[in-house]
Amino acid sequence: MTDKAQYLLQLVKRNVKAYIANPKTKAVMLTGSVAEGLCDEYSDCDVMLYYDELPSEEELSLARQQNPGAELIEILGNRQDGAFGETFTINGVECQFAHTAIALWEKEMASILEEFSVPSPIMKMLYGISIGIPLYGNTLIEQWKAKVADYPDGLAQMMVEKHLQFFAVWGMQEKLSRRDTTLWYYQILVESVQNLLGVLSGLNRLYYSTFQFKRMGRFIEQMRIAPENLADRLEGLFHQPSSVAVLQIEALVRDTIELVENHMPQVSTASVKRKLGWRQQPWIISELN
Repeated sequence: MTDKAQYLLQLVKRNVKAYIANPKTKAVMLTGSVAEGLCDEYSDCDVMLYYDELPSEEELSLARQQNPGAELIEILGNRQDGAFGETFTINGVECQFAHTAIALWEKEMASILEEFSVPSPIMKMLYGISIGIPLYGNTLIEQWKAKVADYPDGLAQMMVEKHLQFFAVWGMQEKLSRRDTTLWYYQILVESVQNLLGVLSGLNRLYYSTFQFKRMGRFIEQMRIAPENLADRLEGLFHQPSSVAVLQIEALVRDTIELVENHMPQVSTASVKRKLGWRQQPWIISELN
Protein backbone atom coordinates (compact mmCIF):
# COMPACT_ATOMS: atom_id res chain seq x y z
CA MET A 1 0.00 0.00 0.00
CA THR A 2 1.07 3.60 -0.62
CA ASP A 3 1.53 6.04 2.25
CA LYS A 4 -1.80 7.68 1.35
CA ALA A 5 -3.61 4.34 1.34
CA GLN A 6 -2.09 3.40 4.69
CA TYR A 7 -3.15 6.75 6.15
CA LEU A 8 -6.76 6.35 4.98
CA LEU A 9 -6.86 2.73 6.13
CA GLN A 10 -5.84 3.78 9.63
CA LEU A 11 -8.36 6.64 9.54
CA VAL A 12 -11.15 4.22 8.65
CA LYS A 13 -10.10 1.67 11.28
CA ARG A 14 -10.31 4.42 13.89
CA ASN A 15 -13.68 5.68 12.64
CA VAL A 16 -15.42 2.30 12.48
CA LYS A 17 -14.70 1.41 16.12
CA ALA A 18 -17.76 3.36 17.25
CA TYR A 19 -19.94 1.49 14.73
CA ILE A 20 -18.52 -1.93 15.60
CA ALA A 21 -19.35 -1.24 19.25
CA ASN A 22 -23.04 -1.44 18.29
CA PRO A 23 -24.12 -5.10 18.75
CA LYS A 24 -26.30 -4.78 15.65
CA THR A 25 -23.17 -4.56 13.47
CA LYS A 26 -22.22 -7.96 12.06
CA ALA A 27 -19.56 -7.07 9.46
CA VAL A 28 -17.58 -4.07 8.21
CA MET A 29 -15.51 -3.87 5.03
CA LEU A 30 -13.35 -1.22 3.40
CA THR A 31 -13.57 -1.13 -0.38
CA GLY A 32 -12.96 1.27 -3.28
CA SER A 33 -9.66 2.88 -4.23
CA VAL A 34 -8.25 2.69 -0.71
CA ALA A 35 -8.69 -1.10 -0.61
CA GLU A 36 -7.02 -1.36 -4.03
CA GLY A 37 -4.15 0.88 -2.97
CA LEU A 38 -4.95 3.33 -5.77
CA CYS A 39 -6.05 6.35 -3.74
CA ASP A 40 -4.66 9.85 -3.81
CA GLU A 41 -5.23 13.05 -1.84
CA TYR A 42 -8.65 13.50 -3.47
CA SER A 43 -9.92 10.01 -2.65
CA ASP A 44 -12.77 9.26 -0.29
CA CYS A 45 -13.22 6.23 1.96
CA ASP A 46 -15.87 3.67 0.96
CA VAL A 47 -17.01 1.51 3.85
CA MET A 48 -19.71 -1.15 3.86
CA LEU A 49 -21.45 -2.03 7.15
CA TYR A 50 -23.80 -5.02 7.42
CA TYR A 51 -26.53 -5.68 9.99
CA ASP A 52 -29.30 -8.08 10.88
CA GLU A 53 -31.18 -4.94 11.92
CA LEU A 54 -30.23 -1.48 10.70
CA PRO A 55 -29.10 1.05 13.32
CA SER A 56 -31.44 3.87 14.31
CA GLU A 57 -30.74 7.52 13.53
CA GLU A 58 -29.89 8.03 17.19
CA GLU A 59 -27.33 5.20 17.12
CA LEU A 60 -25.70 6.63 14.01
CA SER A 61 -25.57 10.09 15.52
CA LEU A 62 -23.94 8.67 18.65
CA ALA A 63 -21.31 6.86 16.57
CA ARG A 64 -20.43 10.08 14.72
CA GLN A 65 -20.17 11.97 18.00
CA GLN A 66 -17.55 9.46 19.13
CA ASN A 67 -15.41 10.42 16.13
CA PRO A 68 -14.15 13.94 16.96
CA GLY A 69 -14.41 16.34 14.04
CA ALA A 70 -16.91 14.28 12.04
CA GLU A 71 -19.27 16.55 10.08
CA LEU A 72 -22.36 15.03 8.49
CA ILE A 73 -22.91 15.97 4.84
CA GLU A 74 -25.98 13.94 3.95
CA ILE A 75 -27.99 10.76 4.44
CA LEU A 76 -28.91 9.00 1.20
CA GLY A 77 -31.64 6.42 0.70
CA ASN A 78 -34.41 5.14 2.90
CA ARG A 79 -33.78 2.76 5.77
CA GLN A 80 -37.23 1.25 5.10
CA ASP A 81 -35.76 -0.20 1.89
CA GLY A 82 -33.10 -2.06 3.86
CA ALA A 83 -30.12 0.12 3.01
CA PHE A 84 -29.00 3.72 3.16
CA GLY A 85 -25.83 5.77 2.94
CA GLU A 86 -24.17 8.18 5.33
CA THR A 87 -21.61 10.71 4.10
CA PHE A 88 -19.46 12.75 6.44
CA THR A 89 -16.03 14.37 6.52
CA ILE A 90 -13.35 13.86 9.10
CA ASN A 91 -9.84 15.35 8.99
CA GLY A 92 -10.85 16.78 5.60
CA VAL A 93 -11.50 13.30 4.17
CA GLU A 94 -14.94 12.38 2.85
CA CYS A 95 -16.20 9.07 4.24
CA GLN A 96 -19.05 7.23 2.59
CA PHE A 97 -20.53 4.62 4.90
CA ALA A 98 -23.14 2.32 3.34
CA HIS A 99 -25.40 0.61 5.88
CA THR A 100 -27.10 -2.54 4.58
CA ALA A 101 -29.28 -5.28 5.99
CA ILE A 102 -27.65 -8.66 5.43
CA ALA A 103 -30.91 -10.13 4.11
CA LEU A 104 -31.12 -7.43 1.43
CA TRP A 105 -27.46 -7.74 0.45
CA GLU A 106 -27.65 -11.51 0.04
CA LYS A 107 -30.81 -11.10 -2.05
CA GLU A 108 -28.98 -8.60 -4.26
CA MET A 109 -26.04 -10.97 -4.61
CA ALA A 110 -28.41 -13.75 -5.67
CA SER A 111 -30.00 -11.48 -8.29
CA ILE A 112 -26.65 -11.47 -10.09
CA LEU A 113 -25.03 -14.80 -9.20
CA GLU A 114 -28.18 -16.91 -9.49
CA GLU A 115 -30.70 -14.96 -11.57
CA PHE A 116 -28.14 -13.24 -13.88
CA SER A 117 -30.01 -9.92 -13.73
CA VAL A 118 -27.69 -7.74 -15.81
CA PRO A 119 -26.86 -5.03 -16.51
CA SER A 120 -27.06 -3.86 -12.91
CA PRO A 121 -25.16 -1.52 -10.56
CA ILE A 122 -25.03 -4.46 -8.13
CA MET A 123 -22.15 -5.73 -10.30
CA LYS A 124 -20.06 -2.86 -8.94
CA MET A 125 -20.83 -3.98 -5.41
CA LEU A 126 -19.76 -7.53 -6.20
CA TYR A 127 -16.48 -6.18 -7.53
CA GLY A 128 -16.21 -4.19 -4.31
CA ILE A 129 -16.57 -7.40 -2.30
CA SER A 130 -13.81 -9.06 -4.32
CA ILE A 131 -11.29 -6.32 -3.51
CA GLY A 132 -12.61 -5.41 -0.06
CA ILE A 133 -10.59 -5.50 3.16
CA PRO A 134 -12.54 -7.02 6.07
CA LEU A 135 -12.42 -4.87 9.21
CA TYR A 136 -14.93 -6.83 11.28
CA GLY A 137 -16.94 -10.01 10.81
CA ASN A 138 -14.24 -11.61 8.69
CA THR A 139 -15.92 -15.01 8.47
CA LEU A 140 -19.09 -13.60 6.91
CA ILE A 141 -17.18 -11.40 4.46
CA GLU A 142 -14.92 -14.29 3.41
CA GLN A 143 -18.03 -16.38 2.67
CA TRP A 144 -19.25 -13.62 0.35
CA LYS A 145 -15.84 -13.32 -1.25
CA ALA A 146 -15.88 -17.05 -2.03
CA LYS A 147 -19.29 -16.73 -3.70
CA VAL A 148 -18.17 -13.76 -5.77
CA ALA A 149 -14.97 -15.53 -6.83
CA ASP A 150 -17.03 -18.36 -8.34
CA TYR A 151 -18.22 -16.45 -11.41
CA PRO A 152 -21.09 -18.49 -12.96
CA ASP A 153 -20.91 -19.54 -16.60
CA GLY A 154 -24.50 -18.43 -17.06
CA LEU A 155 -23.64 -14.94 -15.83
CA ALA A 156 -20.69 -14.74 -18.22
CA GLN A 157 -22.91 -15.66 -21.17
CA MET A 158 -25.64 -13.25 -20.10
CA MET A 159 -23.10 -10.41 -19.90
CA VAL A 160 -21.97 -11.11 -23.45
CA GLU A 161 -25.49 -11.43 -24.84
CA LYS A 162 -26.82 -8.31 -23.10
CA HIS A 163 -23.94 -6.11 -24.26
CA LEU A 164 -23.45 -7.54 -27.76
CA GLN A 165 -25.43 -4.74 -29.38
CA PHE A 166 -23.97 -1.82 -31.26
CA PHE A 167 -25.50 1.05 -33.19
CA ALA A 168 -23.82 1.10 -36.62
CA VAL A 169 -22.55 4.66 -36.36
CA TRP A 170 -19.65 3.74 -38.65
CA GLY A 171 -22.08 3.69 -41.57
CA MET A 172 -23.11 7.33 -41.09
CA GLN A 173 -19.89 9.28 -41.61
CA GLU A 174 -21.34 11.53 -44.32
CA LYS A 175 -24.49 12.23 -42.32
CA LEU A 176 -22.48 13.09 -39.21
CA SER A 177 -20.39 15.62 -41.11
CA ARG A 178 -23.49 17.50 -42.33
CA ARG A 179 -25.60 17.67 -39.19
CA ASP A 180 -25.51 19.13 -35.70
CA THR A 181 -25.00 15.76 -34.00
CA THR A 182 -22.32 16.43 -31.36
CA LEU A 183 -24.32 15.37 -28.31
CA TRP A 184 -25.88 12.37 -30.06
CA TYR A 185 -22.52 11.28 -31.45
CA TYR A 186 -20.82 11.28 -28.04
CA GLN A 187 -23.76 9.43 -26.53
CA ILE A 188 -23.36 6.69 -29.14
CA LEU A 189 -19.60 6.72 -28.59
CA VAL A 190 -19.94 6.21 -24.83
CA GLU A 191 -22.60 3.51 -25.23
CA SER A 192 -20.41 1.67 -27.76
CA VAL A 193 -17.43 1.66 -25.40
CA GLN A 194 -19.60 0.54 -22.49
CA ASN A 195 -20.99 -2.35 -24.51
CA LEU A 196 -17.52 -3.39 -25.68
CA LEU A 197 -16.36 -3.49 -22.07
CA GLY A 198 -19.51 -5.39 -21.06
CA VAL A 199 -18.95 -8.10 -23.67
CA LEU A 200 -15.28 -8.46 -22.78
CA SER A 201 -16.11 -8.53 -19.06
CA GLY A 202 -18.32 -11.54 -19.69
CA LEU A 203 -15.60 -13.30 -21.66
CA ASN A 204 -13.13 -12.59 -18.86
CA ARG A 205 -15.47 -13.30 -15.92
CA LEU A 206 -15.14 -9.78 -14.57
CA TYR A 207 -17.77 -7.84 -12.64
CA TYR A 208 -18.55 -4.70 -14.64
CA SER A 209 -21.09 -1.93 -14.31
CA THR A 210 -21.32 1.43 -16.04
CA PHE A 211 -22.24 2.97 -12.67
CA GLN A 212 -19.39 5.31 -11.67
CA PHE A 213 -16.95 3.31 -13.80
CA LYS A 214 -13.41 4.60 -13.27
CA ARG A 215 -9.81 3.53 -13.94
CA MET A 216 -10.56 1.91 -17.29
CA GLY A 217 -6.90 1.09 -17.96
CA ARG A 218 -6.53 -0.73 -14.66
CA PHE A 219 -9.72 -2.68 -15.34
CA ILE A 220 -8.60 -3.71 -18.82
CA GLU A 221 -5.28 -4.95 -17.43
CA GLN A 222 -7.22 -7.78 -15.80
CA MET A 223 -8.47 -9.08 -19.16
CA ARG A 224 -6.84 -12.16 -20.65
CA ILE A 225 -9.19 -12.00 -23.63
CA ALA A 226 -9.26 -8.60 -25.35
CA PRO A 227 -8.48 -6.87 -28.65
CA GLU A 228 -4.87 -5.76 -28.98
CA ASN A 229 -4.02 -2.41 -27.32
CA LEU A 230 -7.61 -2.12 -26.10
CA ALA A 231 -7.08 0.60 -23.47
CA ASP A 232 -5.22 2.91 -25.85
CA ARG A 233 -7.71 2.32 -28.64
CA LEU A 234 -10.71 3.08 -26.43
CA GLU A 235 -9.09 6.19 -24.97
CA GLY A 236 -8.13 7.35 -28.46
CA LEU A 237 -11.75 7.30 -29.65
CA PHE A 238 -12.44 10.44 -27.62
CA HIS A 239 -9.50 12.38 -29.08
CA GLN A 240 -9.96 11.66 -32.78
CA PRO A 241 -12.20 13.29 -35.41
CA SER A 242 -15.54 11.50 -35.63
CA SER A 243 -14.74 10.37 -39.18
CA VAL A 244 -11.79 8.40 -37.81
CA ALA A 245 -13.31 7.33 -34.50
CA VAL A 246 -16.37 5.65 -36.02
CA LEU A 247 -14.14 3.43 -38.16
CA GLN A 248 -12.11 2.57 -35.07
CA ILE A 249 -15.33 1.55 -33.31
CA GLU A 250 -16.19 -0.71 -36.23
CA ALA A 251 -12.74 -2.32 -36.04
CA LEU A 252 -13.08 -2.87 -32.29
CA VAL A 253 -16.52 -4.41 -32.72
CA ARG A 254 -15.14 -6.71 -35.42
CA ASP A 255 -12.26 -7.81 -33.17
CA THR A 256 -14.63 -8.37 -30.26
CA ILE A 257 -17.05 -10.45 -32.35
CA GLU A 258 -14.13 -12.68 -33.34
CA LEU A 259 -13.24 -13.17 -29.67
CA VAL A 260 -16.83 -14.08 -28.83
CA GLU A 261 -16.92 -16.63 -31.64
CA ASN A 262 -13.64 -18.16 -30.46
CA HIS A 263 -14.31 -18.23 -26.72
CA MET A 264 -18.12 -18.41 -26.44
CA PRO A 265 -19.34 -19.98 -29.68
CA GLN A 266 -22.79 -20.73 -28.24
CA VAL A 267 -23.59 -17.00 -28.43
CA SER A 268 -25.00 -15.88 -31.78
CA THR A 269 -23.14 -12.96 -33.36
CA ALA A 270 -25.18 -12.91 -36.57
CA SER A 271 -27.23 -9.80 -35.81
CA VAL A 272 -24.34 -7.51 -34.94
CA LYS A 273 -22.08 -9.06 -37.58
CA ARG A 274 -24.51 -8.03 -40.34
CA LYS A 275 -23.90 -4.39 -39.41
CA LEU A 276 -20.18 -4.54 -40.15
CA GLY A 277 -19.30 -2.95 -43.47
CA TRP A 278 -22.70 -1.24 -43.76
CA ARG A 279 -22.68 2.30 -45.17
CA GLN A 280 -25.80 4.44 -45.45
CA GLN A 281 -26.40 5.67 -48.98
CA PRO A 282 -28.18 8.96 -49.71
CA TRP A 283 -31.36 8.89 -51.66
CA ILE A 284 -31.77 11.09 -54.72
CA ILE A 285 -34.68 13.05 -56.12
CA SER A 286 -36.26 11.22 -59.02
CA GLU A 287 -39.33 11.71 -61.15
CA LEU A 288 -42.47 10.52 -59.37
CA ASN A 289 -44.99 8.58 -61.45
